[in-house]
Amino acid sequence: MAGSCDDSIVHYTRQELISEDKKYAAAHLNETDETRVNAIAEIRRWIEENDDLPSQIDNFFILRFLRVCKFDLGKTKARMQNYYKQRSDLSKWYMNKDPFQPELQEFFNLGSILSLRKPDSQGRLVIIVRATRHDPRRHELSNLIKVALAVIEVAIKHYPAASVYGCALFIDVANPTIRHVGQLRPYIIKNIVHAWQGCYPIRIQSISMINAPEYVEIVLKIFRSFMTEKMRNRLHVYTQNMMHNCFKDIPDNILPVEYGGTNGTLQELIGYWKKLVEENRDWITENENDRTVSK
Repeated sequence: MAGSCDDSIVHYTRQELISEDKKYAAAHLNETDETRVNAIAEIRRWIEENDDLPSQIDNFFILRFLRVCKFDLGKTKARMQNYYKQRSDLSKWYMNKDPFQPELQEFFNLGSILSLRKPDSQGRLVIIVRATRHDPRRHELSNLIKVALAVIEVAIKHYPAASVYGCALFIDVANPTIRHVGQLRPYIIKNIVHAWQGCYPIRIQSISMINAPEYVEIVLKIFRSFMTEKMRNRLHVYTQNMMHNCFKDIPDNILPVEYGGTNGTLQELIGYWKKLVEENRDWITENENDRTVSK
C-alpha cells in the first residue's frame, strides 16, 4: 500500500495517484489512466444532460463516486442521484454547515467526530465517531451529522487517496443514555445506512462499534435490517472487555494515547480538527446552494 502513509494528513493536497496507489486502484477498482479519463468524461456528459443534478460538480467529486462504484457507470450514476436526492430530502443534514455556528462549535469542542492525522497501514482514513459525547437534551443529531460531513470532506480534501483506499470507521458508544438511543429512530437509522452504502462517495471498509454495552444489540438489530450482507459482514462489535482487540489492525503510532496509541492526546486531535475545519469554512459552505433533485 502507499508508502506515503507515514506523513500527516494535512500534507496530502495532491489528487494524482502515485505508482503504488495506481496499482491498487487497477487491481481493486478497475481504474487505469484511460478508464479514469473516459469515465469522468462520460459522467460529465450525463450530468450536463440531466436537469436534476448541479452542473458545477468538479471532476474529483465525480472520481470519488466512480471509485466507490469500481468504475461501473450505471452504479455511479445511481449513487450520484441517490446522494443528491438524499441531500435534498434531508437538507438538515447536508446544508448550513458553517463550523462557526455555536451549535456546531459545541460538537467540535467535544471531539464528537475525529479523523486520525495519518492513514493506517492499508492507506485507509481512520475515523472515530464519539457518538455518546453530546447531550441529547440540547444537541440535535442532525448537527452531529453536519460536523461528521465537514470533518470527512476536509480529511479527503487533504488526503485524496482516501477515495481509493476507503475508511475504517470506529463508533465509540461508551456510557450511552436512553436519550442517545432515543435519537436513533428507525427512520434515522435507515437514512444513515442508506448514506453509507448507497449515497455518500466513500468506501467504508470496516465499521467497528467499540465500548459497546451489552444491550447495544437491540439498536444494531435495526441497523443490520437495513444493511446489505456485504455491509453486515464489515460490522464488528467490541464490548468494554473486548477493547484490547478493537484497534489490532491500527498502528499505535497513529492512535491517540486514550485509545492505546502514541500520537498525541484526544484534546490535541480535537484542536487540530477544529482549526482545520474552520480554516476550510468557505470551501465547506461554497456548494450549499447547488440545485439538487426534488423527485
